Amino acid sequence: MKSHISNALSDFFFEYETPRQVLVRNRRVGVVCRIIQLGVLAYIIGWVFIYEKGYQSADTAVSSVFTKMKGVGYTSINGSERVWDVADYVFPSQGDASFVVMTNYIITEGQEMGTCPELHGKHNCSTNADCEGGSFKRQMTGVCVENKTCEVLAWCPVEDDHKIPDPPMLMSAENYTLFIKNSVTFPLFGVSRSNLVEDIDAAYISKCLHHPDDAPLCPIFKLGDIVKLSGFDFETIARVGGAIGIVVDWTCNFDVDVTHCKPQYNFHGLYGNAAETDKAKASVGYNFRYAKHYMDNKVQKRTLLKVFGIRFDIIVQSLARKFDIIPTLTAIGSGVGIFGVATVVCDLVLLYLLPKRAFYKNMKFKYTDTHVQHDSELLGLEKSDYCNLEANARQVQGTGQSNDPDSEAGSTETEVSKVRVSYISYKK
Repeated sequence: MKSHISNALSDFFFEYETPRQVLVRNRRVGVVCRIIQLGVLAYIIGWVFIYEKGYQSADTAVSSVFTKMKGVGYTSINGSERVWDVADYVFPSQGDASFVVMTNYIITEGQEMGTCPELHGKHNCSTNADCEGGSFKRQMTGVCVENKTCEVLAWCPVEDDHKIPDPPMLMSAENYTLFIKNSVTFPLFGVSRSNLVEDIDAAYISKCLHHPDDAPLCPIFKLGDIVKLSGFDFETIARVGGAIGIVVDWTCNFDVDVTHCKPQYNFHGLYGNAAETDKAKASVGYNFRYAKHYMDNKVQKRTLLKVFGIRFDIIVQSLARKFDIIPTLTAIGSGVGIFGVATVVCDLVLLYLLPKRAFYKNMKFKYTDTHVQHDSELLGLEKSDYCNLEANARQVQGTGQSNDPDSEAGSTETEVSKVRVSYISYKK
């Protein structure tokens, strides 16, 4: 018992097992195998390592964005001149990453709480009964006034927004400038960057204006240029409002010096252009209302503005990479495993598609000793004698093999069968 255990341990530690391989000389199968292997190699090198950077680990950034608008607008309505500064046309005023710049408006001044007629065309009536009940956007008093509209309890006079000013009231917004400050941190690599990179200083900022080719790193943008680069027409979007996305793209490779990590700015028209080709014009543009309240002779009043503006959404997009041995080994290991596809495909071709598939199957598979035991008993031989007989037959087959790699002449099974028949005849 002890010797058996000792032999088993010795075999386990000091013996190496290797798979048996069969060399098949077939041009078609060989070409198929090499083509598949080249395809796998191209996939590993071209896609996994070069395109997908499979040898690097990746991280996304934690970011913050601050904005500042500059510019002054001017309007003159019925001889009433007015100057609009940043506090008047930017909503909200905190410098967020998402804000609205007013480009057009409808103003209703001197409103106070009370009762007044509704606008024509909204709630027309002929009697008081027409102004009772129902579902209305305003609070009805149940009175049909002389102009044949229902009386409402509201801020009076009611707003008339049927006609949108054209051209926009604040076309001067095209010359406003936007300053963007953006900071990003990649926690995995411990790297922090700002869009005010090494080449950007106070002197440069004071005179630069962003241009995709001439000044791609300048963080000051002219609104008219932003709208143009997003694919919109400024006058059209300024009239009814819309939305534009400004993407700050941080795609960095930390295998080189960190100073090469610089932002790229992209502009995308998101919504609101009346000239859109999708014909979805049920609710065109972007607008909202806000009011400024004040007291006049102890009476609370307000000035209501319906604002049409361009909404800017600043979106930070980031991806940093750096060499890492773990993903490199993982990519190599998965690539080596994919090489096994060539073996599987070629085996299928050999065993199931080629005309001589039975011959290749005999060459590929070695059966168990069950047939040896059966044949030795049939011939009346000891098992060892039968094995020697079969080995001699295989040797004969090897010396008389045809030069044709696809030929079945001289197969082992054929030679063994001949020996069996000869021996049986001799015994008889």
